[in-house]
Amino acid sequence: MIKFTCTVSLAALALAGCATSMDGDMGEVTATPQPPLTEPVAMADADLDYPLTPAGATAFVNEVEAEYLELSDIASRAYWVNNTYITDDTDQLAAYFGTIFTEKGVEYATKAAQYAEVEGLDYDTARKLNIMRGSLTLAAPTTEGAARELNDISTKLNSLYGRGEAELNGETIPGNDAEALMGTNRNPEELAELWQTWHENVGRPMKDDYARMVSIANEGARELGFEDTGAMWRSGYDMTPQEFSAMYDRLWGEVEPLYNDLHCYVRSELSDHYGEEIQPDSGYIRADLLGNMWAQGWGNVFELVAPEGSGDIGYDLTDLLVSNDVTPEGIVRLSEQFYTSLGLDPLPESFYERSQIVRPEGRDVVCHASAWNLDNVDDLRIKMCTKVNADDFVTMHHELGHNYYQRSYNQQPYLYLNGANDGFHEAIGDFVALSVTPEYLVQIDLLDPEDVPSADKDIGLLLNQAMDKVAFLPFGLLVDKWRWGVFDGSITPATYNSAWVDLKQQYQGVTPPVPRNDAVDFDPGAKYHIPGNTPYARYFLAHILQFQFYKAACDIAGWEGPLHRCSFYGNEEVGQRLDAMLAMGASRPWPDALESFTGTRQMSAEPMKEYFAPLQAWLKERNAGKNCGWEA
Repeated sequence: MIKFTCTVSLAALALAGCATSMDGDMGEVTATPQPPLTEPVAMADADLDYPLTPAGATAFVNEVEAEYLELSDIASRAYWVNNTYITDDTDQLAAYFGTIFTEKGVEYATKAAQYAEVEGLDYDTARKLNIMRGSLTLAAPTTEGAARELNDISTKLNSLYGRGEAELNGETIPGNDAEALMGTNRNPEELAELWQTWHENVGRPMKDDYARMVSIANEGARELGFEDTGAMWRSGYDMTPQEFSAMYDRLWGEVEPLYNDLHCYVRSELSDHYGEEIQPDSGYIRADLLGNMWAQGWGNVFELVAPEGSGDIGYDLTDLLVSNDVTPEGIVRLSEQFYTSLGLDPLPESFYERSQIVRPEGRDVVCHASAWNLDNVDDLRIKMCTKVNADDFVTMHHELGHNYYQRSYNQQPYLYLNGANDGFHEAIGDFVALSVTPEYLVQIDLLDPEDVPSADKDIGLLLNQAMDKVAFLPFGLLVDKWRWGVFDGSITPATYNSAWVDLKQQYQGVTPPVPRNDAVDFDPGAKYHIPGNTPYARYFLAHILQFQFYKAACDIAGWEGPLHRCSFYGNEEVGQRLDAMLAMGASRPWPDALESFTGTRQMSAEPMKEYFAPLQAWLKERNAGKNCGWEA
């Protein structure tokens, strides 16, 4: 089960609750709750309050930040109440502030695009204008009626997805139930039916509207100064869109051999389970056999491919928590203790007074895990319905990573109250969650030293981890590769579906269980992030960055064992270096932030490869003599 934290870009004025379904529930980081700016931007001539001069541009930025800072405090509280006490009234309050932020985001992005053209801007003014200008997901041109049409289409696409259903044996299956069934059903005919009906019921009605939306949004992006909408999305990484694409491909090239080894092994095991007639031991893997509607995470079929005895690691974390009488609040306290052991300050007592740690009785709430900073200073809170189990123990370590990030950068101006790029916030929580190792459990007195699993258990542990983190990589890569092609015109409406299938075959080595028809099918629409217009590259980057951060922390701590066994618990030098990076927020280009902690300015997948090196060596042994790979 893939669990992420959705990165909230304050500069992008994105909703705190940007909950986007990956493979099950995701957490959120909610620093300053604001609505998603998928509303179209009408690029009408802006009524500028300040002259188009360097001084005027700085005055404009200062006014925007002051207004947002004041509004965000009360808006955050409205969103918090709505999330923790759901009623018609709190829905209306949240919608009220959402409308305000949407309208202001549209206005300010339009004006920022004009001020950004002024020569002689100082560093901070230019950076903040670019943050505002590039904060939008969809932009509409000045053509009369374009903004309304774009908004109507995006709303319709979201609704089509939300109402989507699959079918099985003559019965309709709601989307969430269909996703769950894909993870537990082992009947290949029924899996194919679930896959086909979901993709066709949800995707097919979207195709024409999606094409029209792309056309309008591209016009708007060009009026903002971008070549197309994809270029606008890639502009938020302190490099040109072309440089970002090159980095993206380089990172994939570093992990592709590891993925290919995993693919070969899993394909062979699935072939043994289902038989050659269902899943051949060569070529593509049937997408519906991997335990996930989109074949993006394979953890649900671990039991089908795991080596004998791999699940026997000598202890059960849930049992350890229960036997030690750890309560939900105790899980929070233990997680906080990880951060304070690094020399970071304890959370304020108000955190425990105001957080939703367990599900309250007698009212509806959002249980989706999220981390909040309501006043942009130290009103830090967590929103979870915590249960005493291993999953929530790891999730809590992850979520508090967002709270500590939020507090570290709380001295930054408003538009810098965010991670260094949209992959950083997610990666911070993830790399801390990687630290929940057996050695760490010994350090916090949950596990007896003699119960630490021996090295012969590592393959099962690493394979289980790889079934999500490694298996996800090509899917994380291709979603936006498809969209960038759609936006730049290299993928046309006539080839929308075949291009999607081709990319999944090329990068994932998976193929649909039934034939597809370019004239009617629109399989991309069956993935929420496509009709929801949620950029996806952040998830791929976060998967790379989390291991890079983890490796750096282990090196700073002087860890000498296998990387996947590393615990840097209690190392204050790690904490000092980490806090220095987090405190930068979005004030500097992300390579500056990366260098401050890792010593390098380049994202690299080498630490991920080192982490999984024992597994990859084992996979190569198991794959010896097999016909690995596939021809796209």
